[in-house]
Amino acid sequence: QVQLVESGGGLVQAGGSLRLSCTASGGTFSTYVMGWFRRAPGKEREFVATISRSGGITFYVDTVKGRFTISRDNARSTAYLQMNSLKPEDTAVYYCAACGSGTGCGSQTYEYEHWGQGTQVTVSS
Repeated sequence: QVQLVESGGGLVQAGGSLRLSCTASGGTFSTYVMGWFRRAPGKEREFVATISRSGGITFYVDTVKGRFTISRDNARSTAYLQMNSLKPEDTAVYYCAACGSGTGCGSQTYEYEHWGQGTQVTVSS
């Protein structure tokens, strides 16, 4: 059973940057597709980005393309989300998630069986 722990959240001014980390334990990290999701106040949890097992394929929601970068270091069992040019509308709790399925690891929350506890990102205007 893989366990995920996020870190790196905080308060930042609009236009600033943060890097979130997600460290995994209890499983073989390289066998999981990793994703980042977020939940803004009063909204449903939404997909942000995903990265393939090797790190060679990434996919982003349109609202963060060009500003966010997902990456991973399999040797460190850690996934990252570099967030630049942050906007107030990026304010949310950010969650990392792991998908161990052979197929079907995409942008839907139900595709991911393991979740971290979340880290708060607040962007002030």
